[in-house]
Amino acid sequence: MFNKFLEFTQEKSKYLYENSLFLKWIDNLIFLSIIAVFVLSTFMSSDTIGFVALITAFLTIIKMLTKPNTKVSCKGFELWLLAYFMIVIISLCGSSLLYYSFKGFTKTITYLMFYVSLVVYFKDNKNKIPFFLGLVGLCLGSQAIIGFFQNFAQVDEISTWQDVSNLNPEEVMTRVYGTIQPYNPNLLGGYFVVGMPALFAMTALNFVDKHFKHAIFWLCTTILASITLFLTGCRGSYLALFASFVLLFLISAKYLWKTYKKIYLSFIGGCIGLVTMAILFVSSLRARVFSIFAMRDDSSNSFRFNVYHSSLNMFKDNWLLGIGLGNQNFREIYGLYMRTGFDALSAYNIFLETAVESGIFALIAFVGFLVKLLVQAYKYIINSDNIKNVIYVSAAAISVVGIMVHGMVDTVFFRPQIQFIFWMMIAIASVILNEKEEA
Repeated sequence: MFNKFLEFTQEKSKYLYENSLFLKWIDNLIFLSIIAVFVLSTFMSSDTIGFVALITAFLTIIKMLTKPNTKVSCKGFELWLLAYFMIVIISLCGSSLLYYSFKGFTKTITYLMFYVSLVVYFKDNKNKIPFFLGLVGLCLGSQAIIGFFQNFAQVDEISTWQDVSNLNPEEVMTRVYGTIQPYNPNLLGGYFVVGMPALFAMTALNFVDKHFKHAIFWLCTTILASITLFLTGCRGSYLALFASFVLLFLISAKYLWKTYKKIYLSFIGGCIGLVTMAILFVSSLRARVFSIFAMRDDSSNSFRFNVYHSSLNMFKDNWLLGIGLGNQNFREIYGLYMRTGFDALSAYNIFLETAVESGIFALIAFVGFLVKLLVQAYKYIINSDNIKNVIYVSAAAISVVGIMVHGMVDTVFFRPQIQFIFWMMIAIASVILNEKEEA
């Protein structure tokens, strides 16, 4: 039905499209606006980044209404995503704090509109996928360099980022945060987690094309980004990076196991050895990693446990439709449930946050979306012989798994700097997987 409407508007605006320089250049304008979103994400405020993303969505709507043969489809995991969006709208209407919920909803719809924009753009410009993976990779590289130098400059903490009550001075880590706003090492860690697969992809693509100098550059950037990720001191990103590398090694085994088994195992063993040595011999890193298992003895862990307990109580009382979207809405209602002295902006868990904000059915739809996406990606990776497409889909799958692992213990998933890369990865997977279905 929606495509019928598009056909109607495209037919009526045919003369305008053929004679308008603006409409003929609209793909180039969308291209530039997408670039702006990712570049500005490294140093501008959330409001500015969101505004540019809305410009991208506005240009895409004009394109869909005027460019002949532009259509939209909703298949596979996107059906779950559509269901999630419909449930969120119902949750919005039922919220007791409609104003705050609507502000949260505008953020959600901005992210989803940007996702649709990327899908529409990549369908017509699949050759630009490596460019945007490379752009994200360069943005990560710039943050890795800045963070690396921040470590040597021993930048001061802007807020209390680690529990030092039981640490010796040499065990206190200088936690780097880059230039991403608001300054927070956990945000930088999440940014690396969601974007690191772009570096994996660029390294693999250049090796496949035998551009070995470029491949070595991207490999070195990957190593630098991994080191800087550890310097953030973000324990959630440590777990996510581990999950990402495990998934990377499992996928790469499809191509390397039979021919390069010994080299492959040696490389994995070397990586494990280097990480183990770093943990054993760098006292600040060792203290940070071991604090993951300190449970209530670490104040940050204890804080999260208290937030989880309060958030579960919020969910129990609002299990059907939730409380409504957004951190402002969450904070207003969380005050009724929180333990004294443990204020929070969110539930510090993606899935618990989704359940609290939009109810049980939104959680089911969101989990269904992720599971369906990963199942489709797995089948494609196993069965496809198109190595470049496999690299694209693998990058998307690793990014999703990584940020979901990080999101189990942190709140930064809902920041636009992470959201826009996340939805770019989903859009790449959508274009490749739906292309397979339509073939």
